[in-house]
Amino acid sequence: MSNLLQDKRPNYTVPLITITLLFFMWGFITCMNDILIPYLKKLFELTFFESMLVQFCFFGAYFLGSLAYFAVSYYKGDPINKVGYKKGIIGGIILSAIGCVLFYPAATFSAYGLFLGALFVLGLGFTILQITANAYVSLLGAEDTASSRLNMTQAFNAFGTTIAPILGGFLIFGSSPDHEITAEATRIPYLVFAGILLLVAVLIYNVKLPSFTSPEDEVETGGLGALKFPQLRLGVLGLFCYVGGEVAVGSFIISFLEKDYIAGLNEAVSKNYLALYWGGAMIGRFLGAISLNHSISSAKKVVYMAAAAVAVFALIFSIVSLSFDQISFFLVFIVLNFAAFFIGKSAPARTLSVFASINVILLLSAIFNEGHLAMYSILGIGIFNSIMFSNIYTLGISGLGKYTSQGSSLLVMAILGGAIVPIIQGAIADTDPVYGVQHSFIVPVFCYLYILFFGIYCSRKLKNVEHAGNVTGH
Repeated sequence: MSNLLQDKRPNYTVPLITITLLFFMWGFITCMNDILIPYLKKLFELTFFESMLVQFCFFGAYFLGSLAYFAVSYYKGDPINKVGYKKGIIGGIILSAIGCVLFYPAATFSAYGLFLGALFVLGLGFTILQITANAYVSLLGAEDTASSRLNMTQAFNAFGTTIAPILGGFLIFGSSPDHEITAEATRIPYLVFAGILLLVAVLIYNVKLPSFTSPEDEVETGGLGALKFPQLRLGVLGLFCYVGGEVAVGSFIISFLEKDYIAGLNEAVSKNYLALYWGGAMIGRFLGAISLNHSISSAKKVVYMAAAAVAVFALIFSIVSLSFDQISFFLVFIVLNFAAFFIGKSAPARTLSVFASINVILLLSAIFNEGHLAMYSILGIGIFNSIMFSNIYTLGISGLGKYTSQGSSLLVMAILGGAIVPIIQGAIADTDPVYGVQHSFIVPVFCYLYILFFGIYCSRKLKNVEHAGNVTGH
């Protein structure tokens, strides 16, 4: 957001820690969808297409909520600028908590439609948080350190997505592979989530947060607005493809690993591998926070990145119920991730292209191979997803000036990809034995191919932002 005026200059440590806690819970609850999908599929005897309505309702709320926000900001002025970031964040948290509470009647009446309604409300709450909290973190400090700060905050969001399959899977699936599937299993966990969210809201309400404003006369009505910029138009589709691809892959991992010709694992075991997928994003974001920090020398970057990789890998190993032999393959992806960062030379567009290329190769390997090679290929995608949201977001809003806020709401609207792509993949997966789950991964292949194109386009057309930092993550 341009020409932001800071009312005062307090110490940002406490506000940043508070918002980071919110990001952690946000990531945790979002990743719970990957646990709900196989759970609800069995409970209500759904097809893959029907079970993917979980993601359709959740991420569809992002589209409708962002569309409404864009319409209001386009015709009436930026709502967040009027009510303030703090009130906006608290409002988003409360709406998210209401969505969690709605799981109780959904489970009580054992109605799939009520579950979908609860997810829609939850998604609306997270939409407000996407628009407010992400931008707010970028303001909590100097502009030249926003990249590192935001990537670090998003790394804790990824930490939430990493432990969600383990803790959330235990709460819903239990520890026994022969657990009984009942609707009531979701009641207490989501009530607990609602309680924690409300506690975070109370904490944010009582913490003294700096306020930021922007001049109202900057908002213009009429014309194309932010849409007149080609990098934004292409970036919106790029973010649509990224979120769609990431969510689709995560949504199908448990079902993929259940196949006898892949790994033959039950939910209680495969949830640990799902944690690896999301844990990879956490590793990549920590490495990205260091790699894209231009105040650190190249020699120190290598040392810091190596130390961060070892520490986060050890953390993931302590969380998952897997032996070192079962998890050691992931070290190969960490080394490959290191190489990809250095090939990208800390340039957002170049790094985006390299990461997208690798994910296309990994997906094709998962489609055409079987056994451990296919399993490892699909799990390795997470670590190369890590910086995609942030790089696409940054490249999309580069050079927008006074249209930055409006462009940001359009980019958040593109999270609709998480609603559309999984159900398309679900429809293909339902054609088994013609195509089935394994070959349905061709859908995210096309998503990453477009991201590759977008990265190449930006590397040629937006030379001035090749050394810009990242902005935010999913």
